[in-house]
Amino acid sequence: MVNSRVAVLVGSESLLGREIRDIVASSAPGFDLRLIAADGEEAGRLTRVGDEPVTVRELAADNLSGADAVFLAGSPASSRKALELAGNQGTAVVDLTYANEERADARLRAPLVESPAEEGFEETRLHVIAHPAAIALALLLRRLHTNDPIRRAVVQIFAPASEQGKEGVEELQQQTISLLSFKPLPHAVFDTQLSFNMLARYGDESPVSLEDTELRIERHLATLLGLAGEGEAAPIPSLRVVQAPVFHGYTFSVWVQFEDSPDLEAVEGSLAAANIEVRSGEFEPPNNVGQAGQSGIAVGAIAPDRNDPDALWLWMAADNYRLAAESAVAVARQLL
Repeated sequence: MVNSRVAVLVGSESLLGREIRDIVASSAPGFDLRLIAADGEEAGRLTRVGDEPVTVRELAADNLSGADAVFLAGSPASSRKALELAGNQGTAVVDLTYANEERADARLRAPLVESPAEEGFEETRLHVIAHPAAIALALLLRRLHTNDPIRRAVVQIFAPASEQGKEGVEELQQQTISLLSFKPLPHAVFDTQLSFNMLARYGDESPVSLEDTELRIERHLATLLGLAGEGEAAPIPSLRVVQAPVFHGYTFSVWVQFEDSPDLEAVEGSLAAANIEVRSGEFEPPNNVGQAGQSGIAVGAIAPDRNDPDALWLWMAADNYRLAAESAVAVARQLL
């Protein structure tokens, strides 16, 4: 881009907002990023985007005026309000909060998965970024299916506390400190003990639901796999989301049964592509800590199923916020 384009970021202090700020500062110099406070954030505060000082503005129509694109990375309420204000001005909106995903005019986006033949998004005004776990799985399964047709797959998804934003991370941190200090545990987000624990569901009084996350990933993944076209799409896997006691980054245990017995080395070779790092047997498998701040996905610990000659096990890791934020910036670049 020759001329700088104005992009507005609503929710600049959220974990997603900070990730977008970092990406724009380091790799999107054509954006003039304007920061807007979401619910619970302080307007008028001085902060930075890269090396540039920036003032966080109030969420109001005047502060969205003249924007070429709006990123929604704050609370659901602020996302709906910002969409209404931006809609009155005809501005393109990139929603990372899922607050507007049920709208008829919303388009699910994942540039890492979309091929050139699947473009044609220019006329869409509301772009909802797919869940990062769905993006990661679509990237893996579509690549596998292209070279070795998949019969079926089963996926265990291990979600981090950051799935529930800053509040989830802080609660896990405080639970850990409280347990080691023999103090009562905070339960505002998960309504049960997450620290040193694995959860199949949250407590009854939790304001959020692990099942909702699971259903969202499944819906988004079905849409992304369907982009390949009828007869070419990998089958939707059976999946289960488990809440892990980690702060950041998704990990996945993936079982894939192919139509024919796969060759392990051939599968590793065919998987290696842009945005997919493959670690063969002599290397340490990927993990959520090592994948922090990295683009794309990392796949390793690929091993035959001893009880099924047509199946393989794979282990995968992805930085959930980096994957979502890079997707959002990529969409904005396409639009601008």
